[in-house]
Amino acid sequence: MGRKPDLPGSTEWAWAWQESAACTEQDTGLFFHPAGERGPDFEARERAAKRVCARCPVMAHCRAYALEAREPYGVWGGLSEDERVSVLRRRRREHDRATAA
Repeated sequence: MGRKPDLPGSTEWAWAWQESAACTEQDTGLFFHPAGERGPDFEARERAAKRVCARCPVMAHCRAYALEAREPYGVWGGLSEDERVSVLRRRRREHDRATAA
């Protein structure tokens, strides 16, 4: 599902988790909404994508990648675009509080 860049052999292992991802057997359209999709159609597609993620053996790797890379679109590691933004904001607030103390 992800964009596997051309990496030198020594870092290829960092992307190996994608080979085991449950989404590799799915149409990528399930994870990325088409332009103009709203309401019940959007919600149903997103729920279906998250069901695939829920059974994925590498969901934690995917989620960590998406948060670190700040993936702007789609469902990654069981999180929507908005959910990833919320996680990153919460982490930032926690970091700011910890460094201010």
